[in-house]
Amino acid sequence: MAALRILLPRILSRPALWRHGNERFLSKTPCLSRDLNSVEPSAAGFNDYEAERRNFNMFVPEYYNFAKDVIDVWAAKEKSGVRDATPAFWWIGEKPGEEVKWSFADLSEKSKRVAHLLSSACGLKRKDKVIVILPRVPAWWLVNIACIRNGTILIPGTCQLTARDIKHRILRSTAECLIVDDATADKVDQILPECPHVKAKILVGKASPGRKHDGWLMFDELYESANSEYTDVLTKSKDTMTIFFTSGTTGEPKMTEHSHASYGLAHHITGKYWLDLCQKDIHWSMSDTGWAKCAWSNLFAPWLRGACVFVHRLYKFDPLQVLQTLDDYPITTFCGPPTAYRMMVLEDMSKYKMASLRHCVSAGEPLNPDVMEQFFDGTGQIIREGYGQTESVLQCGIYRCIPNKPGSMGKPPPGIDLRIVNENYQEVKPGEEGLIGIKVKPHRPLGLFSRYLNEPVRTLSAFKGDYYITGDRAVQDEEGYFWFVGRADDIIISAGYRIGPFEVESALIEHPAVAESAVVSSPDAERGEVVKAFIVRTNEFKDVNEEELINDLQTFVKEITAPYKYPRKIEFVDSLPKTPSEKIRRVDLREREWKK
Repeated sequence: MAALRILLPRILSRPALWRHGNERFLSKTPCLSRDLNSVEPSAAGFNDYEAERRNFNMFVPEYYNFAKDVIDVWAAKEKSGVRDATPAFWWIGEKPGEEVKWSFADLSEKSKRVAHLLSSACGLKRKDKVIVILPRVPAWWLVNIACIRNGTILIPGTCQLTARDIKHRILRSTAECLIVDDATADKVDQILPECPHVKAKILVGKASPGRKHDGWLMFDELYESANSEYTDVLTKSKDTMTIFFTSGTTGEPKMTEHSHASYGLAHHITGKYWLDLCQKDIHWSMSDTGWAKCAWSNLFAPWLRGACVFVHRLYKFDPLQVLQTLDDYPITTFCGPPTAYRMMVLEDMSKYKMASLRHCVSAGEPLNPDVMEQFFDGTGQIIREGYGQTESVLQCGIYRCIPNKPGSMGKPPPGIDLRIVNENYQEVKPGEEGLIGIKVKPHRPLGLFSRYLNEPVRTLSAFKGDYYITGDRAVQDEEGYFWFVGRADDIIISAGYRIGPFEVESALIEHPAVAESAVVSSPDAERGEVVKAFIVRTNEFKDVNEEELINDLQTFVKEITAPYKYPRKIEFVDSLPKTPSEKIRRVDLREREWKK
């Protein structure tokens, strides 16, 4: 207990990042130390927020294809000397010496070979569906471009899917082809007899010794014999390009359909305004290949901007390895999930120079302000938040041209009209909590999904009044910044008070004993429900008396935010349930509580 009391005065002396009630949202830009909220020049030329919003205009041609109109165009610019020698794709393996560097010309030629093998050897045609389940291997990027070339609809999946998950996706999507690695092939073979409509299955890489994969086409063999002369299929901008299964943080995953324009073109918004990318940048995003965020930051946004996609095949997350990679390679821009940043700040970051790094962003879930401050103190880098969904491109973010407010989602980018609306789908005043909505009338923004495939009722339910309703709740302050409150399903109502889990989690993360936390409702006879926190402790506090630590944490939260928000129940756990995209599944914890 003494150790806690020594640390608490130091922590509580930090500038207050949170205030009681809605007052915290209405405060002016906080004056934090060392320019954590500074405005900085943009490499992408985005230096005037209001002017760019006012003048935004993105032309959408009738016919558009990312492979032909972006990859091949950059390849031509390389040949003419318009683009410099920075690689377009830079892959690092786990073993020493494993490295791939490709130019846009390489991507163009190699993806045409893959497109040829898909159409000739596999018999795939326009609008056929292809499920791709691969780890971070170069073939994943070639398959993505190839599917766009030949008009097939790509459906990515994470390698963490079970055989049952894979069967569910095959049957719901009616996919005709599967492209997987050796580890996933075993799962596929278990369930394929129940999926008779699948007409081709392709194995990327070598089969493990002693294993037989009857009926599998070997990607490497097909690739070697494929022709690089390939005529791209003519695709319209509104044609379906890809289908993403959502991460399923609150329920059954949805099949989210995107067109060639909504991701293949509209991610200009993500790449220019939030990622701040230009041709000289080397961009590293840690996103899993199975999720839309990988398409955001590892494919469309960087290559639309002519930047290099950097990939490190990490089999598991190791904060020291991530820091070392940022130190060893000339990475200029970095995108990591909140979990990564939370783990990184627990290390001694002063050991790493990261000389090339200039721009850092975070997305997937809100990042706690205290982690931002610690990362800035350790690296000198500001983490700029971004908010979006599988259903869209970037919806809200912190940009280099506006002051950073730690804890804020930022402001909507040019091209996206974001509002806070009430239960009647009418816009509310600054400081009032409500639903986050994208205005779709009279003009629907480009970077929005087409529909939830085969679910017309679910699709219609997402559009209310003049808005697409994201399912999240937030507050907008007087300066136009948005502040995340939580998923609509995650809001806790205790004795009449509405409590968002993120604010409590952000208070908890400032305590040195907390590595991660998840806050949910728990049933209570007197208050209806109360706040319960599941906490993963830092190593230094794993042997501390639990009862004393619980009391200390409760007192700590009361000092930071409104007292009624403190967790009346606390449970220490070794890990938190998460989706494969590293989003916390609070729904699992909440259901466990209410089933007791």
